[in-house]
Amino acid sequence: MRKTIAAAALAAGLGLTAAQAQTANPGVEGHLAAAKAAAGLDWGGILGVTCLPDAPPPARSAAPAGAATPRVDPPRSEWYAKPQKVFDNLYWVGTKIHSSWVLKTSQGLIVIDTLYAYAAEPEIVDGIKALGLDPKTIKYVLVTHGHGDHDQGARLLQDRFGAHVVMGGPDWDVVAATPNMPGGAPKKDMVATDGQKLTLGDTTVTIYTTPGHTLGTLSFVFPVKDHGRPLTVAYSGGTAFNFRHEPGRFDTYIASQRKMQQAAADAGASVLLSNHSLFDAAYDRARLAGLPRAAGEPHPFEVGADATRRYFKVLEECAIAVRTKEFGPPA
Repeated sequence: MRKTIAAAALAAGLGLTAAQAQTANPGVEGHLAAAKAAAGLDWGGILGVTCLPDAPPPARSAAPAGAATPRVDPPRSEWYAKPQKVFDNLYWVGTKIHSSWVLKTSQGLIVIDTLYAYAAEPEIVDGIKALGLDPKTIKYVLVTHGHGDHDQGARLLQDRFGAHVVMGGPDWDVVAATPNMPGGAPKKDMVATDGQKLTLGDTTVTIYTTPGHTLGTLSFVFPVKDHGRPLTVAYSGGTAFNFRHEPGRFDTYIASQRKMQQAAADAGASVLLSNHSLFDAAYDRARLAGLPRAAGEPHPFEVGADATRRYFKVLEECAIAVRTKEFGPPA
């Protein structure tokens, strides 16, 4: 079943063949090839999203300062997903596309990413209750970056449950300058620092500043248990190149991916999580996690230390390929 998911994800990246054939830059071709090799059968989703050098960055609508942006929420049938217990102490409360995670500790809950505003109540709050947990015990909310699909539910959790919201400094500034943010902008609270250890009860989350996708993007390393067996998660906080394309921004992004490769390796992380199901197959794997497994069969999310490191290698090589095509190779 895991190979089926991996093969489906890889299909998303097969469009690279045409893009590679069109470029005459051997430097670009070399990095595309390195990215494909790093992706293997595991990371086709991120390969397809980031390694298409001829694709322009996604369009970003811009409303005048102070103007209301029309809000049309998609129908529930398109995004709603049932919450799932994934590990002994980690729960998935995401939509079919975007992920939110609940880390259970001996002294309360830590929520990682908070979805669009329309999904925060039914997926996170109601999902936590459906899983037999108490949302009143949410102590911290970790927001990987200041985009609406990950930060719009933060104010709800902050106001209703008194949770502390943790975000990168530059993204706090972006949130503060966002007019009419759906769900409301969270009140500025905790500014994350690189290497920060956030401990709640028996669990410590290590925070890494990984600017690139946004200037305040955060990634994490933290422990989980699979039927009592300890495992380590590396959580990727931001992926696509939907930012202003400048040499320095790509250099920053590349450095962040190298940082997380090293952090994952140092921690022995064998589980890779992200905030989009396209990238880690969370929607499918979360449901598989609830099914019986044969003796010795690995957890659906347990991809291994090498594959976890290679996730960040794909992002590094794709970023170098796009940077090289548009501006020349990094110094």
